[in-house]
Amino acid sequence: MPQIKRVFEGFFKKSLLFRITTLLLAAGMVWLVYTNTIGKKSSMPQFQTAKVEKGTIVSTVSASGQVLTTNILSITTEASGVVKKVNVKDTDRVFAGQKLAEVTLDTAGLEKNAQAFASLVSAQNGVNSARNSYRSAVATAEKVLDEVKGHDKDETFTQKESRTKAEVARDNAYDGMKSAEANLAAASLSYRSTTPIITAPFSGVIGSINLVEGMVLESAASTTSINSQRVAVIKGDSLPVISVGLSEVDVPKVKVGQKVTVTLDSLADKTFTGVVATVDRVGATISNVTSYTAKIKLDSASGEILPNMAATANVILDTKTEVLIAPASAISTRDGISIARVLKNGKEEEIQVEAGLVSDTGVEIISGLAEGETVITGTISAARSSGTQTRSIFSGGFGIGGGSR
Repeated sequence: MPQIKRVFEGFFKKSLLFRITTLLLAAGMVWLVYTNTIGKKSSMPQFQTAKVEKGTIVSTVSASGQVLTTNILSITTEASGVVKKVNVKDTDRVFAGQKLAEVTLDTAGLEKNAQAFASLVSAQNGVNSARNSYRSAVATAEKVLDEVKGHDKDETFTQKESRTKAEVARDNAYDGMKSAEANLAAASLSYRSTTPIITAPFSGVIGSINLVEGMVLESAASTTSINSQRVAVIKGDSLPVISVGLSEVDVPKVKVGQKVTVTLDSLADKTFTGVVATVDRVGATISNVTSYTAKIKLDSASGEILPNMAATANVILDTKTEVLIAPASAISTRDGISIARVLKNGKEEEIQVEAGLVSDTGVEIISGLAEGETVITGTISAARSSGTQTRSIFSGGFGIGGGSR
């Protein structure tokens, strides 16, 4: 201590310039030592790491769209008058053709029903006539064909003309019969909608009934035209269908029968499952962007799913279990070669790996890495307080591009 005291006393006896110079030299020495040891060490990059682990990896294609149908159909009537009786209530299960309600028709309703019945009878007569014409045309064509049978090579012009006329008449008669049958179907529906008996169009569960015994079903302003009114809805037993658009990169990977998971924007906490039912391979181009429609049939129905709800579907391309998986951010591609960044003895190394399936967050490692090995998923430079993380150049390689996950 006396020696240190004498050194300080001697130092302060020196001139001011000497003391300042000495202090500056000492500070410079300290800074030099720091920057070459501690400072240099602290400026080295810091790595974010993860372990290669065994697990299940799922490769998917993502597409967005909307609920196409939930198999909910409005039950309507063109009848007008007073509701006489309501035979069902909400949540009742009904069968096709079951009587739901009865209406006592007013004058406008009776007139509309009578007109519809007349149209139905006329359409039925038209079908009968068209079928007779078709049978006659078929008989004539068969007779002509019998006459020219065996004359394929020496058929005369007259025979060919007769055969052609008979075949054309037969085909026209067939088309006329089909047209008459379509008119009959339309007339039948129109008549049924004007009758006082309201029935279920198919089997399902009734809901949203807005009929009350004694209430009046109003007619339109014109007595010759009555508006169709919704009296209830019926939810069928078939399953909801989702329609989504696929990019031209993804459509070759999607096939009928593949499993799908579906989420709806309005039901974000629920996930539904289904299968790919159809895939349109023709597509449509809008603003130089081609999209291909796929329809997905859900495995189960839900009363919460409504028509036109926005949906996101993940089509499962492949699934593997008990495989090595590395984070996608640890794998990059370079000239078609998969590269993994690994941490060994505190230093970064790059090694070539063989990659398999790719998911949203992981890559299957076929060879090149072992279970438990440490890979680098990001780098944080100490010189940048914001902690900027380096990005992997992995960008949907290995043939799972576009919307693939």
